[in-house]
Amino acid sequence: MNLAQWLAHIERQHAQPIALGLDRVREVSRRLGQRQHCPVILVGGTNGKGSTCAMLERILLCAGYRVGLYTSPHLIDYNERVRIDGRPADDAALCEGFARVEAARGDVTLTYFEYGTLAAWEVFSSRPLDAIILEVGLGGRLDATNIYEPDVAVVTGVDLDHMDYLGPTREDIGREKAGIFRAGKPAICGDAQPPASLLEYARSLGTDLQLIGRDFGYERQEGQWQFRGRLGKRSGLAWPALRGAMQLANASCALAALDTLRDRLPVAMQDIRRGLLEVELPGRFQVLPGRPTLVLDVAHNPQAARVLAENLGNMAFHPTTWAVFGMLRDKDVAGVIAALKPRVDVWLPCSLDGPRAASADFLATALATAGCRVGGRFANPAAALAQAQAAAGEGDRILAFGSFLTVAEVLRARAPQPMANGENFD
Repeated sequence: MNLAQWLAHIERQHAQPIALGLDRVREVSRRLGQRQHCPVILVGGTNGKGSTCAMLERILLCAGYRVGLYTSPHLIDYNERVRIDGRPADDAALCEGFARVEAARGDVTLTYFEYGTLAAWEVFSSRPLDAIILEVGLGGRLDATNIYEPDVAVVTGVDLDHMDYLGPTREDIGREKAGIFRAGKPAICGDAQPPASLLEYARSLGTDLQLIGRDFGYERQEGQWQFRGRLGKRSGLAWPALRGAMQLANASCALAALDTLRDRLPVAMQDIRRGLLEVELPGRFQVLPGRPTLVLDVAHNPQAARVLAENLGNMAFHPTTWAVFGMLRDKDVAGVIAALKPRVDVWLPCSLDGPRAASADFLATALATAGCRVGGRFANPAAALAQAQAAAGEGDRILAFGSFLTVAEVLRARAPQPMANGENFD
């Protein structure tokens, strides 16, 4: 089977897209004989974990290490989820990983994410890696990535999201996130006000927990910043290439985590500086060149929307902001709208594909209830983007946000089309 066939196959194998629990995935891992041969960094959190993973990867690569990174979801191609030395895994490696998982699982049912996690580990195991970075998919305690033993665990922050699975309060969610901590192992928390449940669980385990603001942190300086950690201060650091007000906190989590691995994965100041300058992560407050300005952000919960609103407020003046807005129905749509309402002038709600997607009509009703100006209802993000581009002035700003699906469709819509002779001159 080719990769597209494998992905279609694994999507059909479990009745539910999400089925939390480690027994099934741990059993298949045992049958595969999976072992750990290098340091593992496990990164969870409601928001910021993707950025933190990207910084960890780039700094380690700049230091000359061979690095595997597993992250989710992807924007355009599934291969984005499994990276070797900064490049997406090729189809052949992924297909081989899926084939081994399929052969080992027998009658055990696995979700799409569980298949992907086990297959990613198979890909990593076939390479001589120095470090593996795993991004938690949902929660922590019962997420498939938690079958592996982290040498350091990172929780970037805790806020309300996935409440149907993780619980209705920050305390519930904090306990689930803390489930990636290990007894006697270092853990990093980038939440300035961590839930008591997270702190209590770390204490009960004997986890060496470092908290931002207490054990490590950052200070903004003119044109640069300073990191403070247990090993002292590092000054004159470049601002991360990733835009946004929260990226210094994410970078601090990454540096604090790397400090705990200094005996096995030492990094020099020049590696940190270069890594922060070179890091890339599409869809996280990504500002594309051209006019009108186009901003892409996968923000899909109120906390991320508040950060996005702050980031928009820090940009140069734009007369009108048009929002291409697509979300999943099981998210806090009203909370996201409330956070962005002061920054958006005209909303262009659009439908997304899939059973969890909110329709344009659903979003338009929520926007009208909130007193927002709605500029139409659109069948998909590409149609909403086309309307925004037609209506926006050169000095205006177009924001596409609300879901990975929204950003992915906008990126596809903007992709240059090949010329008839196969050339591409865009």
